[in-house]
Amino acid sequence: MLTTRACALLGIAHPVVLGGMSGPSSPELVAAVSAAGGLGIYGATGLTAQELARVTGAIRARTDRPFGLNLLLFRADDTAIGRVLDARPAVFSDAWAAPDQDLGAIFARARAAGATVIYQAASVHEARRAAAAGADLLVAQGAEGGGHVGVIGTLPLVRQVVCAVAPLPVLAAGGIADGAGLAAALMLGAEGVLMGTRFLATPEAGWPDGFKAAIAASDGHDTALTEIPDVIQGTVWPGAYGRALRNRLIEAWTGREGELRARRPEIAAAMLEARARGDAANATVYLGQVAGLIDAIEPAGAIVERVVAEAEQLLRERAAGVLGAPPPTR
Repeated sequence: MLTTRACALLGIAHPVVLGGMSGPSSPELVAAVSAAGGLGIYGATGLTAQELARVTGAIRARTDRPFGLNLLLFRADDTAIGRVLDARPAVFSDAWAAPDQDLGAIFARARAAGATVIYQAASVHEARRAAAAGADLLVAQGAEGGGHVGVIGTLPLVRQVVCAVAPLPVLAAGGIADGAGLAAALMLGAEGVLMGTRFLATPEAGWPDGFKAAIAASDGHDTALTEIPDVIQGTVWPGAYGRALRNRLIEAWTGREGELRARRPEIAAAMLEARARGDAANATVYLGQVAGLIDAIEPAGAIVERVVAEAEQLLRERAAGVLGAPPPTR
């Protein structure tokens, strides 16, 4: 069976982790990934204590396996961090810290609450910062990924982060949707993968059906790195761009950001209405370039199992094919 240091650290059977996405997260999706032997993570940014209790109760009602809660640190104060830790997740997952936030104090607080700390980094600098602060595991997220990303691709970033923070275990993220992606990540020195877009195209994801259909229809070439969704929402991220479907909304406002800011309340309301309708042309649809490898809506648990089985088979077959058969003995 394929197993890595990340599996031992996180108490999971398979080195496959669900990205802690705010919005598309659902207790059903998190529980399905964890129950299948991976690690489900719920995007908990902005949740009240009552909402967290409802979410974690629903996850625990569906599985007794470990799961995590994720925070966008630049949008989380001490109170928000405390609410998440009070929910007692097995894993405290976080990303996108503001430059002045004390990661060492945050990570120590999480460990004191009994949580393993995962930090997602989009640059080698951020990875080193989190490693020095005491993270237990890092995620190196490449620019191919959906949602908020940096500007360096997964292939060079993962290898650089693995080398920069060794022997700290690293997960690869961005542009991974199948067993070949997992196998490639392991060859780069990663201990597993974190996937977002692949798990959005599942029955369990908390997204409108129209958004899921857009992922299945995408050829992977129809995304854009853009700040348009953040302008509409009035949010400033610390150094991130959003990778989203290059749809009617994005094309209409690219190059017109000044006008968009002036009309932000009106456009934000229209976007929320489009989202409620499942209108993928007129709402923000975050998805990665790997959508080109996704052509069906499939159960999350089946995805975890297939990705691992494919990786095991590929690693065996490619090793034999590339290295050749052993020389005959006399």
